[in-house]
Formats: sequence, C-alpha cells, structure tokens
Amino acid sequence: MIHSRRKAEILEHHQQDSVNLSDEQRLDWLRLIRSDHVGPRTFQALLRHCGDARAALAALPDLARRGGATRPARVCPRQDAERELAAATSLGLRLVATAEGDYPQRLRMIDDAPPLLAVRGNAAALVMPTVAMVGARNASGAAMRFAERLARELGEAGFVIASGLARGVDAAAHRGSLASGTIAVLAGGHDHIYPPEHASLADAILEQGALISEMPLGWEPRARDFPRRNRLISGLAAGIVVVEAAKRSGSLITARFALEQGREVFAVPGSPIDPRCEGTNDLIKQGATMVTEAADVITLLQPILGRPIAPRIEEPEAPSPAADEPGADQRTRIIGLLGPTPVPMDDLIRLSGASAAVVRTVLLEFELAGRLERHGGGLVALA
Repeated sequence: MIHSRRKAEILEHHQQDSVNLSDEQRLDWLRLIRSDHVGPRTFQALLRHCGDARAALAALPDLARRGGATRPARVCPRQDAERELAAATSLGLRLVATAEGDYPQRLRMIDDAPPLLAVRGNAAALVMPTVAMVGARNASGAAMRFAERLARELGEAGFVIASGLARGVDAAAHRGSLASGTIAVLAGGHDHIYPPEHASLADAILEQGALISEMPLGWEPRARDFPRRNRLISGLAAGIVVVEAAKRSGSLITARFALEQGREVFAVPGSPIDPRCEGTNDLIKQGATMVTEAADVITLLQPILGRPIAPRIEEPEAPSPAADEPGADQRTRIIGLLGPTPVPMDDLIRLSGASAAVVRTVLLEFELAGRLERHGGGLVALA
C-alpha cells in the first residue's frame, strides 16, 4: 500500500481539529440542502442569517414568502432525509460535512462547496495533496497513454489524482493512479455510475481512493450536471492538468473553474492540426504551464503545498432579526438595482445605502423565492 502511513498521519492530523456533526445536525443539514431553491451558497447564507440549520429550516417558508414566492416553499420532509441517510448507510456511504476533518480542505475553500459530500471508499485520499486531470472523452491513444503515465508518476510522488470517471483521459488518469489513490467525482448519485461501463473501474478505485458526489441517491446525471461536477474536480486540487481538449469542451470549463478558484492550470501540448488539441494549445498561449513530464507539475506545486491552507469555516453569527429586517423602502431600492446582468453585492450595498446585513437578507429572500441567481465572485442577478 503506497503512502499508507503518510495518508494515515494526514487524516489523523485533520481529525484532531475537526468538528463532528451529531446525527440530528446531519439530518438538519441534509433537509436544508435538499429543500427548494437551496444551493451551496444559499445554504451558507441561511446559516449566517439564522445561526444553524434547524433555525434555517423553520425560517425558510417565511423568507421565501417575503421574497415574493408564488407558492409555499418546499422544505425537505424529515422522513425523506431519514430515508436518504438510511439508504446511504446501506451502500457504505458517509455524508461528510464541510466542518468535519475528512472533508477535502481545498474543496472547503471554494465559495460554493457542497455542505455535504456523499463519500464512499478510503477517506484518507480526500485529505492528501491532489492534482486534477481532465481531457477529451474521444481522446487519442497517445493522450490516454500519456495521461496514465503522468497519473502514475504523480501518484508515486505522493499526489492523489482527481478526475470525473468519464471515457478517455479521465479513465486513463484513474487507471494510472489506482495503486496510489484516485478520487472520482460523480455527476449523479452513487447508484448511477456514468458511463455504466466504468462500474468496474469505480469499484477498483475504492481500495485506495474514493468516489464522491453532492447529488442524492437515485439521481441520474443530466447534461447540466457535468459542469456542476467539474467545479468539484478543480476545487479538490492544488492544480489541474488538461491533457487533450477541443476548443469548446467540458475540460476547458473545468480549467475556467480552476482559474476562478485560484488553482494552477497546466496543459499538455498537442499537434496543431488535431482539433482535439486546440483547447490545450490555446491554454498554453494564454499562460497555462506546459507539461511534458511529471516534474513540470511537481516543481510548481511543491511550494504551494508547503503553505498552510487558511481555514474558511465561518462561525455562525448570532441571528439579529430586528437589525437584519429590511424596511419597505430599502427592499424596493435593492430590488430596483437588480437585473439579468450579474452585479457585485458590494455595489448593491453602496448604491442602496443599506447595511450589508439588510442586503444579504433581501437577496436571501429573493433566492428562496426562486427569483435570484448567484454567480461566482459574489455576483448576483435576477433569475
């Protein structure tokens, strides 16, 4: 078992400083994230506004009504969450919360980190230094051979490899790092492995690595779920290697997420006459680090990995409904500043003259009513 002692040491270190949810807290968290119009960013906003998940569940219907919801907000019933937890346990899944020690540290830092990750496999893989690898599904034989070799060499150097279990480059990266540890990020639930022919590869990953998903059991992946999954692939890692990608591809979406998250982006050069390499060659032109061997990745990431990761766990603020309650004029001014073009929340605070707490409350009400969308970088827009 390669690096097993090091993995155990890292996991023990993270668990020493971790917070573990009680069974009731985990149930409340699951109910909240499964409620209507509650995504990862809204979940965190609700915790800040209400103090904890149970209080947020109680406040959610009224917040949605004040935001203009045309029908009562659906709060996930307790029995639905209990059934999901029981089904997860029967499949050997754990729902790991952002505050807990075996939640991936770097993933915790992104602004839309899943509050709960469904995890199956070796928890130690989630806290090891990680490199993401992505590329074309219809990859060339040379690209898959290089991806497998690069993943194996990075694994031997102490990195866990994260990818999306897709055909082509993803599968090659997972195969190359089976012995050292690899993480597969699923676009659907754990009971819907996609593509289906990779079920045996998923099983092989579990011995040293892990499968993770933010989606509930029973969820069949749809086209729009794959970009959502891609932000987790890049979020797990200190850097991402794009092995082969066309100009318009999911791999370039993952590279864009990586840049937004402050990750290092690497690209493998390819033939200028192969359309499968146009995207990676363009990344190099735009400043991505060119990769022809594992040392190119290791040399750049070692100094980054030597720096501690600043914690992002926010202590819930004591709720102060009176101070956060928007007046009618304030609500009108804030809503009037919103439109289909995303704007920074700082601009809403400055232009409306309202406090940050009041602006956050109005945005939360609108989001729970299904009338607001949150974008990266703290931007918001009307849905």
